[in-house]
Amino acid sequence: MEYFAYGSNMNPDRMKQRGINFSKREHAILEGWKLLFNKIASRNPNEGYANIEREEGSIVEGILYEIQGSDVEKLDKYEGYPNHYERLNVRVRLDNGKEVEAVTYVANSNKVREGLRPSREYLMHLLRGCDLLSIEYWERLRQWETLD
Repeated sequence: MEYFAYGSNMNPDRMKQRGINFSKREHAILEGWKLLFNKIASRNPNEGYANIEREEGSIVEGILYEIQGSDVEKLDKYEGYPNHYERLNVRVRLDNGKEVEAVTYVANSNKVREGLRPSREYLMHLLRGCDLLSIEYWERLRQWETLD
């Protein structure tokens, strides 16, 4: 099964630490969505975790993992499904132009707030997983304003 990560799970070491095995990892683009850090963090209500919202003309770059179906339950646990995030099927585009259906997570509306920023530590997880993303997208992430 395919899983599209746009947040801290882009970091392959984080996925391994969470016990989620993947047989493939590649760059993918989700069109018609934008990246935000408006998901209220569980450990600090002023910190924002990654989230996506629909926005025509925008894109979210991320990592497409091929995982075992049984590992979705592990992802659900770490993503706080169904209380914090909902699981959604999306179509992402690979570098070869092929479109693939994948599962991703979108924050529930009662768990988001404007004006949040990621911690430097959290943002570093994203940056450690950016080896397959475009330089422009990586730069945009690197320059995101953090709490600390």
